[in-house]
Amino acid sequence: MIKSSDKRPDVNRVCIGVVTGTHGLKGEVKLKSFTAEPRDVAAYGPVANKSGEQSFEIRILSSSRKGLIAELSGVNDRNAAEAIQGTELYVSRDKLPELEEDEFYYSDLIGLPVEHIDGGAIGIVSLVDNYGAGEVMEVELKDGGTEMFLMSRDVVPEIDLENGRIVVNPPTEVYAGGAHDDNETEEK
Repeated sequence: MIKSSDKRPDVNRVCIGVVTGTHGLKGEVKLKSFTAEPRDVAAYGPVANKSGEQSFEIRILSSSRKGLIAELSGVNDRNAAEAIQGTELYVSRDKLPELEEDEFYYSDLIGLPVEHIDGGAIGIVSLVDNYGAGEVMEVELKDGGTEMFLMSRDVVPEIDLENGRIVVNPPTEVYAGGAHDDNETEEK
């Protein structure tokens, strides 16, 4: 059984991006930015890996819909770039802008328990991301497996950071009777 305390990230640091691949032979990397403006991933000074053992200055070379191409200090060839692929990039929370009352960082939600609107426990938040069609929250279910919930007011009516919990009202799919397998046919 997963306990929410086992999954809580360092609340003093926020992940603002991740190295997704290499670009070229001179150590350039592809970055996925988690900041509102993708190029701002380089605006907060040095970033560090999850353990804090490596730090990098970021210099953005170009951007596209697919992400950013950047140079990271100390990464001078393709082998070094390959070695850090998948590395999450963190900054100290105090370097980030103040949040409005109803705003939060994705990392604030990781590890929080998720409850059904009727009060039953569902699981623990393992990931929050935006794949292009809106923000989604992935939850490790208490009985195993995972479920994804769209981060909308209808589906997630309450995010209570003060008390450390999230309430969801999962949508129900309504089928209009009969078989749902396209290969199945009814004989008359």
